[in-house]
Amino acid sequence: MALSLSFHLDGTQDFPLHIGGEWYGGSGGRMDVLRPASAEKLATVVDAGAEDVEAACAAAAAAFPAWAATDTDVRAACLRRLAELMRARMGELAGLESAITGRPVREMRAQMARIPEWLEYFAGIILGLEGEANRVKGGFLTYTHYRPFGVCALLTPWNHPVLILVKKLAAALAAGNTIVVKPSELAPVTPLFIAEWAGEAGFPPGAVNVVTGGAAAGAALVANPQVARIDLTGGTATGRRVAAAAAERLVACTLELGGKTPVLIFEDAKLDEAVAGALFSAFVAAGQTCVSGSRFLVQKSVYGDFLTRLSERVARLRIGDPADDTTDVGPVISAASRDRCMRFIDVAKAEGARLACGGKPLSLEGSLKNGFYVPPTVFADVAPSMQLFREEVFGPVVSVTPFADEDEAVELANDTEFALGAAIWSRDVLRAHRVAGRVRAGVTWINDHHKNDPRSIWGGFGASGYGKENGWDALKSYMNKGSVVVRTQEHFDDWFQGGKRYG
Repeated sequence: MALSLSFHLDGTQDFPLHIGGEWYGGSGGRMDVLRPASAEKLATVVDAGAEDVEAACAAAAAAFPAWAATDTDVRAACLRRLAELMRARMGELAGLESAITGRPVREMRAQMARIPEWLEYFAGIILGLEGEANRVKGGFLTYTHYRPFGVCALLTPWNHPVLILVKKLAAALAAGNTIVVKPSELAPVTPLFIAEWAGEAGFPPGAVNVVTGGAAAGAALVANPQVARIDLTGGTATGRRVAAAAAERLVACTLELGGKTPVLIFEDAKLDEAVAGALFSAFVAAGQTCVSGSRFLVQKSVYGDFLTRLSERVARLRIGDPADDTTDVGPVISAASRDRCMRFIDVAKAEGARLACGGKPLSLEGSLKNGFYVPPTVFADVAPSMQLFREEVFGPVVSVTPFADEDEAVELANDTEFALGAAIWSRDVLRAHRVAGRVRAGVTWINDHHKNDPRSIWGGFGASGYGKENGWDALKSYMNKGSVVVRTQEHFDDWFQGGKRYG
């Protein structure tokens, strides 16, 4: 079955599931996938039923023994070939991803250019995975070894459909697992292409399976008895449900959930850099990332100057068609997301926050007039008690709050249930490192934001979830570590015949 990567340029296409290395019709109904920029139908996908999920899990389970038994250099070669395929098709993939998510194509090209690095990185480190060996008390030799879990369920979000999938997929497959992917129903198309390309790259049928659908499909996947490990990136409410389901079956689980990222700007920061960094952190991807800069905490001596400069920069952002290379900010993902963002704006006004920039509905022309656009918005003088300070918006609406000194800055930063990202802007190296050690966050940037790398671990705690992506931590999290204890003494101590050694 031939499916076009560039279909979005000239019409819509209906997508089946991808199971056992083949396109699979599925038993469920169909779901529409909309273009956020215009609310027009872009594609249709299967709303997978329980039997479809069972078929995908069965295919992954059947493929697992042989894939787990392959040498690590074989797995590494498949990952590198997949990286080559993705790199060769990056332009079209970025265009499709932009159309589906509404992110400006300029952003998508920049992100896509780095995605193959995750495949190449895990292809490299799997070759260096080593156990340990020790001679221990009593003349015993003990050594460790790693085994893959088996079938892994990867539940991926709509804001970075390819990046987040590849981050998980690369570690899981390198470790010798097989996978079933359930992408978000809002952006489910590109993962289907990744599954198809995995077959081209040499992964065996059933190693990579994709079932599209809504919450019922995700629940069926998490509950499937074949699934031995779960990895979710999504909202905190969903994460709690998945964690409960995983705990019920005693299944290993990684959760990368919500955030309310504080950005601390001290008076000694280079203010123009801090403003540029704030603009990027808040409005890239229209504020729809789990580490988007959403709470700006600014020292009082530079508070007014920062607000003026940030507001001027926000007012100049170009809002429009994500396919246009000159667009800075595209739409949010859905009408529901747009409406939620506008409610945050209304509540912030009602609670007494000062509107510094934006806040008014946009009037766009042509097909964009029906798109899911939210004005990039900045509120000043936001108190910790206000909803905008406390709750995740997941859109281009941010708060600015003054602080007097370092202790107050840290207190404000930590006044949240989330602990995923944070950023610190300061030219004082002592302060920057000191504050980084005090702020509750799994990932902290100093004088920058959003930067990511396959070698740099990623993940939070608290309401932001648990477990790590990237680096050796991610690879080893996809494997069970065991030990073997070997007696090297000729004599066996028979405990019930007077032996003295026990335990």
